[in-house]
Amino acid sequence: MPKTRRRWPLPLAAAAGAPGAYAGLADYTGLPTFELPPFLAAGLFGAAIVGAAFLLSWAAEAAEVDVSAGVALAFLAFLAVLPEYAVDFVFTVRAGQTNCAPANGENPCELALANMTGANRVLVGIGWPLVVLVAAFVARRKPAKARDEPSIPAPGHVKLDRPMSIEVVFLAAATLYSLTLPLRTSLTLVDAAVLLAIFGLYAWRLTKAPVEEPDLDGTAAWIAEHDRRVRRLWLAGLFLAAAAVIVLTAEHFADAVVHSGEQLNIDRFLLVQWAAPVASEAPELIVACLYAWRLRASHALGTLLSSKVNQWTLLVGTIPIVFAVSSASLHGLPLSEHQRYELLLTAAQSLFAVSLLANLRLSLWGAAALLTLFAVQFATSILLSDAANRVVILALSGVYLLSAMALLMAQQRQARTVTKDGLSSVWVTSSG
Repeated sequence: MPKTRRRWPLPLAAAAGAPGAYAGLADYTGLPTFELPPFLAAGLFGAAIVGAAFLLSWAAEAAEVDVSAGVALAFLAFLAVLPEYAVDFVFTVRAGQTNCAPANGENPCELALANMTGANRVLVGIGWPLVVLVAAFVARRKPAKARDEPSIPAPGHVKLDRPMSIEVVFLAAATLYSLTLPLRTSLTLVDAAVLLAIFGLYAWRLTKAPVEEPDLDGTAAWIAEHDRRVRRLWLAGLFLAAAAVIVLTAEHFADAVVHSGEQLNIDRFLLVQWAAPVASEAPELIVACLYAWRLRASHALGTLLSSKVNQWTLLVGTIPIVFAVSSASLHGLPLSEHQRYELLLTAAQSLFAVSLLANLRLSLWGAAALLTLFAVQFATSILLSDAANRVVILALSGVYLLSAMALLMAQQRQARTVTKDGLSSVWVTSSG
């Protein structure tokens, strides 16, 4: 592809992000701006996030020239998940400042946890299946190219690269600890210390993964072809620009989606639990779909897997700290009975997701199971009363946990291999 054709997507992506970034910046600087109806605002800020997602995907791919794919994807996941941090921290700060005192019939503590649990379940229940479906669609359209892609052993299957055992192992560790959270009455600083320690070990382990020569094309290849100094300037500029757009637009995008739903008379708690997370998860979902569309299916699923590790360790671990600072106390974030049910379901779904990756593959049936079970919980949360919905949550949690145990028992050998690879201090670089 000629260099000019590989360069032109960069200004297009930047142009898509500029209006939303300006509108977000105007709120902090007093620049001239104008009010938009919620639906138009959602479109404006959504377009900005799409543009930022393209910038992130190109930068992350090009960065593989200098660092391992795992480190590049982890950094990409951290930047892409910034909207979720922004939205969750806003709710947590409000909870700390009000000491969880209900206002207008809403408990800010419940809203903070609803957003966090909803985001985690959206990521796994929609994001992971979406990657498999997009990869399967493209593989069937381009069968010759798909046959040369080791991350797609067959249409409808996504195979993770062996170094991504690290993500699977540390997600498993965080998930096993998270299964204790529904037994508590608060999310404490002790929980923060444990989860942040898991994230720290995960980040350290990633640095031990090998740097391998990436197979790049298009805009990412054009960036990578520059000499080292210029390439790193490009990477720093793209990462910073994308992160700035995401930070400036994420909260506005989520608010616009929520306000759009309110105009349609949808319950605000449900909007915070489902609509806002879909909005805040948009960057990583878009990036993952871009990877899948280019048949880099392992990177596509790896991005979402790294985001899940990030959210289930760093994000959840930071929430009690934000609450403690905003409330000027050492108290943990209170957990209502309903939120303990939500945490149980989220942790159970996470364990089932880990069990599906015990052999570093996600099949079409596995993706279908994730999507179907998510659809059930989504529908029942809208249609049923709180009491009836809790029965469904317990039933779904049981399905997730029993299915996870059955899968792990059936794949003990593969699970042991993945665990060894994920924890080994000396990495074996041969692909698996």
